[in-house]
Amino acid sequence: MAQMSASTIISELRERIAHLEGGIARNAIVLPFGVPEIDRVLPGGGLTFGALHEFAGGGTGTVNGAAAALMVAGIAARTTGKILWCLTRPDLFFPAISQAGLHPDRVIFCEGDKEEDVLASMEEGLTFGGFGAVVGELVRLPMTASRRLHLAAEKTGTMALAVRRWRRQAEASDYGQPTASTSRWRISVLPSEPLPVAGVGRARWLAELMRVKAGECAEFEIGACDAEGRICLLPLSGDGSDQTAWRTRGAG
Repeated sequence: MAQMSASTIISELRERIAHLEGGIARNAIVLPFGVPEIDRVLPGGGLTFGALHEFAGGGTGTVNGAAAALMVAGIAARTTGKILWCLTRPDLFFPAISQAGLHPDRVIFCEGDKEEDVLASMEEGLTFGGFGAVVGELVRLPMTASRRLHLAAEKTGTMALAVRRWRRQAEASDYGQPTASTSRWRISVLPSEPLPVAGVGRARWLAELMRVKAGECAEFEIGACDAEGRICLLPLSGDGSDQTAWRTRGAG
């Protein structure tokens, strides 16, 4: 009897440790990208609901974060329900957001005077739990604030998406600071997909999975979100060969 009790205690301790370290629950609900090469490197096969995920622009888009915002819009578009989008700068170009699959009728904008207002609105929206996703545009995301967002998302199963937008290039170094996010992405603009005739092909991004709990970092060259919010794997821009495998860059 004592042995069974000890086994039970050990099992419970392991579950608590896994939870504290950001382990993915066995029955966690995920949102797959629908691209096997990407879903394969994500625990559970997709972006976890009830968790915080971070996105930022890279390359020349580090400051404006347009590609990151469109990536997030595409992800939000594939969830069910209204989307709460919290921000301090109402400068989203909504025709582009619509092209990424997120219809204006689904979005509730919450504008604040300062970032503390954005964090508070995000936490309240996540605690409410009635949204498909809660998006927040942030310059800084301290560990304590990120943990509050993650815990609020975890309680209701709502996906939290932080778009890191900086006003100056120097502020981008803050993206290396630790947070409680489950995954961290950097989205950079690449030359558009080449066409056999004159014209502009589908926008192409470099999606870098910089950190993921219980997984490995990786990078992919992808086609930008289509009208249904879906991305695709495109031929590599370097040599034109098919991208048949992902590139891992160490443990997350």
